Amino acid sequence: MTVSTFEQQIRAAQETFGRLLAHGPVLEEASRAIVTALRAGGKVLACGNGGSAAEAQHLVTELVGRYLSNRRSLPALFLGGDGGMMSCIGNDFSFHDVFARPLSSLGAPGDVLICFTTSGNPQNVLRALELAREKAIASLALLGKDGGRARGVATWEVIVDSRDTARIQEAHQLILHWLCDRIEEAFPPA
Repeated sequence: MTVSTFEQQIRAAQETFGRLLAHGPVLEEASRAIVTALRAGGKVLACGNGGSAAEAQHLVTELVGRYLSNRRSLPALFLGGDGGMMSCIGNDFSFHDVFARPLSSLGAPGDVLICFTTSGNPQNVLRALELAREKAIASLALLGKDGGRARGVATWEVIVDSRDTARIQEAHQLILHWLCDRIEEAFPPA
């Protein structure tokens, strides 16, 4: 295994970021829908596993806490944020249900589900996306590689054109910060 240089890492990230430009129209549409949902009293629900869970939590933190400005707190929730609830659902039902089960009680039409997954294959994310569709909850799937089994399930999707998990996560991070920029433009500080 060859160890890449810092310069190689930067170049690979730049190439991946450059390919995101093709997703601009989809992201613009999704960001408008998220703003519309929040203005109408809806909320953002987010999920993911491992590093993608950290990205989902990061997004929720930026919305509930603050991103760049001291605007009002916006309603957002990480669906896997309660260890007791997750272990209960995993034990009594299945780990595949740890996001869909809370979505079934906390999500409603007018909300937006945002899923992060580098492969698009986790069954628990797929179940959440399928349930969102059943409940008429709009969804944005931030995927990687070839989109996996989640490809085509969400209302909007971005499939990061990379097979490298680190590059996909970096691209997802860029997208989540861009979404926060768009949301804060719509909710300036009072």
